[in-house]
Amino acid sequence: MSLNRTELIAAIAEKANLSKSDADKALAALQEVLVESLANGEAVKITGLLAVERTERAARKGRNPRTGEEIEIPAGFGVKLTAGSALKKAVAK
Repeated sequence: MSLNRTELIAAIAEKANLSKSDADKALAALQEVLVESLANGEAVKITGLLAVERTERAARKGRNPRTGEEIEIPAGFGVKLTAGSALKKAVAK
């Protein structure tokens, strides 16, 4: 089971005593800050909850799964999420 965006907004609104509109704006702002920070190479850390950072991936060789042909995969970036202590405790129960 998982929460979709609408359910998440409703839960945030209830927990923080906000309107759903304000909760939606807060979630949209968090998303915007995360995207902008990662695009600039900055990590975002919410102590106890999570850390998000951009990682570099080196160029490498791979194989086309259909043909088996070797291909060059260019260098690029990925995203690394690290769970904080509160998340780790929550899933350990």
